[in-house]
Amino acid sequence: MKVNKTLLVGATVTAGSLGWLLSSKENRNHLHNMKEGFMTKIKKRKSEDLPVEKGGNPDPQNIEDNSMVSEGAMTSVQYYNEKKQG
Repeated sequence: MKVNKTLLVGATVTAGSLGWLLSSKENRNHLHNMKEGFMTKIKKRKSEDLPVEKGGNPDPQNIEDNSMVSEGAMTSVQYYNEKKQG
């Protein structure tokens, strides 16, 4: 089995860097704090996206939105019919 030399060098450098990074307690703490900050940002972003104001309750007077939804619905029906018939 032939191994790509670039891939092998990249994996070696990555493993070496990770080993060096985790060798110090200070570096491990820094990495842990970065991970926690990243996870906090993700959770905050998710909570900002919810609740969806119009989810499941389209306004009957919003013609553009309703036509977009009906076109999307017809696209999926058309795709299903083509797969079943073709």
